[in-house]
Amino acid sequence: MHMVTFPDIQVSSQRPAFDDRPMKKRIGLVILATDHTTEPDYRRMVASNGIGIYVARLAFANPVTPDSLRHMQPLLTKAAALILPDEDLDAICYSCTSASVIIGDAEVEAAIHQAKPGVPVVTPPAAGVRGLRALGARRISVLTPYTAEVSRPMAKYFSEHGFEIESFTCLDLDDDREMARISPASLVELAAAAMAPSAQALFISCTSVRAAGVAAQIEKRLGRPMVSSNLASAWNCLRLCGDTAPRPELGRLMTLPLN
Repeated sequence: MHMVTFPDIQVSSQRPAFDDRPMKKRIGLVILATDHTTEPDYRRMVASNGIGIYVARLAFANPVTPDSLRHMQPLLTKAAALILPDEDLDAICYSCTSASVIIGDAEVEAAIHQAKPGVPVVTPPAAGVRGLRALGARRISVLTPYTAEVSRPMAKYFSEHGFEIESFTCLDLDDDREMARISPASLVELAAAAMAPSAQALFISCTSVRAAGVAAQIEKRLGRPMVSSNLASAWNCLRLCGDTAPRPELGRLMTLPLN
């Protein structure tokens, strides 16, 4: 039998230097198991040499209904706890617009704070409200991929936050994997059809929808600003990390500060 010999292992007497953090800023994402879009959007818009993105997925089963969305609430704390346990984050986003509306922003924040106390919590609808206000829009059009049943609470949410809804269009889909497959070119056309002449901005809901990637094209077509779920939450998270660099190629919102 051939014998394999190894050299003695030496333990270095020289200790390495340690940084406080491998990345200067850290953003946590809690996303659905079925989500195709949030991670690619955040890699493109948010991740950098100074900002790291750390993700936990939670169980979700289609169809998208108020009940299936509400059932995620008890899972939020455990999912948040899996993101860099016992370490601080600069922001954490629960990347589901419709569930945040159904569960409630305050309830989402409370569930995440059980695992990550004190961390700024971002939800896409709340970020959307901040973004629309930063753009100076009060009269808005809304486009969602959801059914009317899931869309109604969204209309109520924006109305309760002081917006006048000039038009509201839904695509009547109930599978978020299908929502992620809506082509970007189709989204430009759908946005144009959904935009009311009297509206000052368009909000496109759903973190599965790839609207953020064609924000500039949509705005050129509309002649007015567009805010989408992922665009708004990415902008919100960047600003919480102190990144204020204007990036007009990503849409008008990405040129503005977080007030």
